[in-house]
Amino acid sequence: MKSTLYINITFLLFLLFSCSSESGKIMSPNQSVFGEKQKLLYIADETAHRIYILNTAEAAPIKQIELAAKPGGLALSPDETKLYVTLSAPEGELLEIDLTSLEVTRRLKVGHTPMSPVVTPDGKSLFFCARFDDSVVKVNLSDFSVEQTASADREPVSLACVPGTDLLLIANHLPSGSAKAKYHSAKVSVFDASSMRKIKEIDLPNGSNGLNKITISPDQKFAYVTHVLGRYNVPTNQVERGWINTNALSIIDVAQQNYLCTVMLDDLDLGAANPYDVECSKDGNSLFVSHAGTDELSIIDRKALHARISHVADESQPTLFATSLDEIQNDLSFLQHIRKRIDLHAAGAKGIALGGDKIYVSMYFSGSLAEVDLANPADVASLSLGNQEEATKERLGEMYFNDARLCKQHWQSCTSCHQGDARVDGLNWDLLNDGIGNPKNTKSMLLAHATPPAMITGIRSSASVAVIAGVEHILFTRQPREITDAIDAYLTSLKPVASPYLVNGKLSEAAQRGETVFEQARCSHCHSGANFTNLESFDVGEGSGADEGRKFDTPSLIEVWRTAPYLYDGKAKTIKEVLTTYNTNQKHGQTADLTEQQLNDLEEYCLSL
Repeated sequence: MKSTLYINITFLLFLLFSCSSESGKIMSPNQSVFGEKQKLLYIADETAHRIYILNTAEAAPIKQIELAAKPGGLALSPDETKLYVTLSAPEGELLEIDLTSLEVTRRLKVGHTPMSPVVTPDGKSLFFCARFDDSVVKVNLSDFSVEQTASADREPVSLACVPGTDLLLIANHLPSGSAKAKYHSAKVSVFDASSMRKIKEIDLPNGSNGLNKITISPDQKFAYVTHVLGRYNVPTNQVERGWINTNALSIIDVAQQNYLCTVMLDDLDLGAANPYDVECSKDGNSLFVSHAGTDELSIIDRKALHARISHVADESQPTLFATSLDEIQNDLSFLQHIRKRIDLHAAGAKGIALGGDKIYVSMYFSGSLAEVDLANPADVASLSLGNQEEATKERLGEMYFNDARLCKQHWQSCTSCHQGDARVDGLNWDLLNDGIGNPKNTKSMLLAHATPPAMITGIRSSASVAVIAGVEHILFTRQPREITDAIDAYLTSLKPVASPYLVNGKLSEAAQRGETVFEQARCSHCHSGANFTNLESFDVGEGSGADEGRKFDTPSLIEVWRTAPYLYDGKAKTIKEVLTTYNTNQKHGQTADLTEQQLNDLEEYCLSL
């Protein structure tokens, strides 16, 4: 029997509609940084494209800085006279803002979607992640130039310097490689900050994806990473006790540059979905984790946590469910009695800033900050950033898409599998809508409503039907139509992001040649029209097991550069493998007689769409 769960829509609408804005912009604070000297909080707003400067003593914004694009990250100079801001756009920028004049004093064109800037303690260098270039960049702050660029893994989104060392740790958002591999997880990249040489990749537990933030403990001994842990090896026939997704904090031993263990942030019968930010108190006693799916803050006794881990490691005091470090990731009671869960009473918990004895959490959908006093953490104050514009239907849909309270026991939201603005998690899931024992790779929701039918096998007649079914069979609740209709509106509003393979917004010379090959190889026979799909299903000869001979829906090629791995079961790591290794029967384009150059050009064209 399916349970019926209606979230408190009236409360959420109050949070979103409580004020009428005169600015005509919806506010979406995503992250902030605290200046110790003047006790000022600098807050980045993704949709209003501005920085708010808030006086924490008066709990009110005193100034704001307008930006030309979405801010992707903030960092203060060590003397707190300058603020560095990354603008997350396909042609991203790094800005230096003088905090006396509030003017942009220097700007630098950088990579695709720069984010997570970090200034070294000596103030000489700045590092950031170029997310869709899959790279990490080092900037010389003396002449404000790019000093070095190095390849990370897949979608680096958060970076941490280890003080007193030359180590950089980078959290990569998604797994890379084939989804058919026995072990498929996102990684933490370790770099030498001086040479920008990649030292190693650290695998997190199998199924780890959606990495959001990495931070270093004050004693430099450990790094902490927030992420989702997908249990993709089982069918999605239930959700209780984290059967499909659990929500995790992985711990890296910095000195050894090795994975230590993963701790579940959920409780036995209550999920703590979509962990976003993690910060460590200056005294090292506490860890703070924001949960974007349940709008909570976890406050963890860090010393008790590591004591408990040590007891499991040396077998002196194992828990009921964990007798080794590897088993901790399956123990939903591991944080019992050493963690507090704080309801933030607002929507969209994202970035955390620590200021004295207070914690400030950016509440993305409410357009406000939640202020948590550590002396009385249950008494949460809401700090306004101004008048919030009334939410559109699309905005409400985005909120519902990210809200795990729509899910039975709050284990997951839609974004748990459709990471990165309703795209992909890189994993194969055994949904039961087309049989059991035949996992399929997660599809992006971009253009889903414009390219029926839905699902890889076309089992749902439309994306709207799939949304309703997904809520019932993946979130395991039933919701009013105004919720699923709003999700439809949000998904329909999604716009493609320009490919990193474009040159100044246009096809490269190789991609232009590839466009010709695309026609010659008859790729356009199926991948036709503005969305590069004829909306029909075909047997391309790659089905196996229960799916042998099965027809698959022709997917759009728009934004295919960010949806790897490829084919229905994610076996192909690259587009070139789709065209060669997995096209021996020539049912997926006439590519057998193409030269190596033509294949490379064709791949370049596809990745530019």
